[in-house]
Amino acid sequence: MVDLAYVIAGSEATGGAGLQVDLKTFQELGVYGVGTITCIVSFDPADGWNHRFVPIDPGVIADQIEAATAAHDLDVVKIGMLGTPATIDTVAAALRERTWRHVVLDPVLICKGQEPGAALDTDTALREQILPQATVVTPNLFEARILSGLERIDDVDDLTEAARRIHGLGPQYVVAKGGVELPGPDAVDVLFDGEEVTVLRSPKVGSERVSGAGCTLAAAITAELAKGAAVADAVAFAKEFTAAGIAGRVSGHTPFDTVWQGAFVEQLDLPDPADQTG
Repeated sequence: MVDLAYVIAGSEATGGAGLQVDLKTFQELGVYGVGTITCIVSFDPADGWNHRFVPIDPGVIADQIEAATAAHDLDVVKIGMLGTPATIDTVAAALRERTWRHVVLDPVLICKGQEPGAALDTDTALREQILPQATVVTPNLFEARILSGLERIDDVDDLTEAARRIHGLGPQYVVAKGGVELPGPDAVDVLFDGEEVTVLRSPKVGSERVSGAGCTLAAAITAELAKGAAVADAVAFAKEFTAAGIAGRVSGHTPFDTVWQGAFVEQLDLPDPADQTG
């Protein structure tokens, strides 16, 4: 029997982030992916690759969710970029209508194509409506600071405190990501389950952020949970999978590289899951 995973997220036209990355990650990990698009982000090559952000009508989002959940028995979902309070209202209501085994939230708080006031309203709605429904939330350093209310996150102790505070907002597990921005030779993530703190370390791969790393990590967690893994095991594997993708990054005409989700299988010389029958 094939394992299924669902994603509700934005589309990013270069293929380096968003729904495209989520579905590629699911496929690489042998999980059948189903997706609902919440917004469209198109980088503008004529304007320094800044974001062009277009939200999908909430009614169309609701239609997509209705079709996806009617067609398949979906019980593990990743939530990516939502973009507007109206979208969050729609998605939050849809989440409450079903019983989910796992909800993985990658809390995208701001898009450069949004006005600051609209972004703040979106952040507030996400915190109040989606975050309490999450099994796992995966904030990066900026998102961890905003959600926790900390002015600075300078070390692992600060990152741990941020994870504790975010846990108090309702999610069952918090994966606070230090990435390349936290000082030191290692990319450090903190997993907090409400009682125990687990610090995950791996050597940094370069010093620049790579597009799609956060999407890949959250999607890999989602895929592993869909296959029945425990949360801690899913998070540990996802970090390894993402590190391989960062090392195998893809360059293009953009000023940023993107994660290559196929790098993990290539690195281990494993058979492609797509070539196997379930």
